[in-house]
Amino acid sequence: MTELSLAPFGRLAWIDVVLLAWFGLTALSVAYVAWDALRNNPELKVMKWGWVLVTLYLGPVGLVLYVLSCKEPYPGAHERFIQLLWKQGMGSTIHCVAGDATGIIVAAAITGALGLPMAVDLVIEYVAGFGFGLFIFQSLFMKDMMGGSYSAAVRHSLLPEWLSMNFMMAGMFPTMAILMMGRDMRAMEPTELVFWGTMSAAVIVGFIVAYPINLWMVDKGLKHGMGTARVLGKGGHTPEAEKARWQPNRGTQPQPATSGHSGHGGR
Repeated sequence: MTELSLAPFGRLAWIDVVLLAWFGLTALSVAYVAWDALRNNPELKVMKWGWVLVTLYLGPVGLVLYVLSCKEPYPGAHERFIQLLWKQGMGSTIHCVAGDATGIIVAAAITGALGLPMAVDLVIEYVAGFGFGLFIFQSLFMKDMMGGSYSAAVRHSLLPEWLSMNFMMAGMFPTMAILMMGRDMRAMEPTELVFWGTMSAAVIVGFIVAYPINLWMVDKGLKHGMGTARVLGKGGHTPEAEKARWQPNRGTQPQPATSGHSGHGGR
């Protein structure tokens, strides 16, 4: 323990001091990403908010990823800047984590406040994360490409979201279990700083584990990567071409984009 204290947490442990510094950096990171994404970046609207949410969970790591993969380096350069496949995979992972992690963290805070057993917590968090990711962040914002059909968007999003969610959970759940069931049992209490530090650490690990499958799905045409308001999807598709890939009368599975249209550039 330190000699420092802070209401309402009382006397602070050293981990609390570290977390306060981390949360301070997180606040600055979120402020910058929100300002740049909402004011300057021609990214799709859902992705603007996705970056803000993910930076809230990843802290400075989210800021670094945003600058390296999505921030427009100069006016008119966004489409070309995001063409590399690794950046497209990053966009897909951001879209996944923004929805899934939000559902998981909200559910974890509620179940933690209720004092439910860890096993029950994990089930509720899985359902909440999958539901919020599928029905809100994936399907709701994809329905325009389904001719306005929300049900079609759900059907097309189900498998990619399930795969992405499970990989993210494979990273998040063990991290949460180890940290929450370790020496500092305060990690199970939403009123403690270490609980939110645990959530941040779990999302970072989940992001790392989920990135490869998202990269693969973007490359195979199963998910979207980064885009702009002018170019929807994988950095080089027009909205009309992207809609054609997903219209029900074109088949139930999207076709992988050819190198001439995908805009992946180098890998």
